[in-house]
Parts: sequence; structure tokens; C-alpha cells
Amino acid sequence: MAVKDRDRFSTATRLRLLGEQTAARVYRSQSRRQARRSRLTGRAALLALVLCSLVVALAYPMRQYVSQRAQITDLQRQQQQARKRVEQLRDLKARWQDDAYAEQQIRLRLHYVMPGETGYTVVDPGLAKQSRADLRGARRPWYANVWDGVDKSDASDQ
Repeated sequence: MAVKDRDRFSTATRLRLLGEQTAARVYRSQSRRQARRSRLTGRAALLALVLCSLVVALAYPMRQYVSQRAQITDLQRQQQQARKRVEQLRDLKARWQDDAYAEQQIRLRLHYVMPGETGYTVVDPGLAKQSRADLRGARRPWYANVWDGVDKSDASDQ
């Protein structure tokens, strides 16, 4: 018995027993982890499937929502611009109701003068030369002159 007790309490025996116990624990924990992993893998696959289906189901409505919000913003901006334009036109209408403003605009635009005043028109020499160049158009056919007039009036609008 002395030999058995000696072997039982020897360092090598104790280390071997500790190694076996540790190996058994590791094996048990690995088998548990594998069992857990197999359960979690199925759950994870189901969760991924649900998330993907939600993304697919919500993608089109979200795109519509975003585009409609952009359209609403654009329409609100246009409405604000229209309100500003209406306000400007109301101001212009109110100005034209004033006789002094109307008289000023008539004198400026139509070159009217009041009785007793002398009206002067200053002619730019460069413009006089340009009008002589227009006299060359008398040699051309009438429809060419009409078309040039249309082009000039169109260019003055721009």
C-alpha cells in the first residue's frame, strides 16, 4: 500500500489527473458550444431572412416617400416664388395708380413733354452710322428685310 499511496500523491500522478480533468472539461464545453452554435445558426439564419425581407418590403415605399418629400419641397419653393412675384406685381400696380409715377413713366418711355417745355433728342453718332448701314437693305428683297427685323427684335428681348 505504501507504493500505491506514494504513486497516488506523486506530482506526476497529480498532473496527469489534472490534465485528464481539464481535457474532459474542454471536451464538454466544446460540445456545448457546438450545440449552442447549431441552435444559434438556425436563429441567425431566420433573423437574417426576416431582416432581408423587411429591407425588400420597405425599399420601394421609402423611395416613394423620399421622392414625394422632395417634390413637396420643390412645390413649396415654387409657391414662395409665386407669392413674391404677386407681391411685386401688387407693388407695381400700386405705383401705377399714383399719377406722378405714371407721368414720369410716360415722359421717360414715350418722350412726352409738358406744354412750354422743349424736348431734345440726342443722337449717338455711332447709331447714325448704323442706320446708314441699314439703308443697304433697300437693295435686298423685302422678305429678307422682314426676316432681319424679326431676328433683331428677338435678339433685343434676350
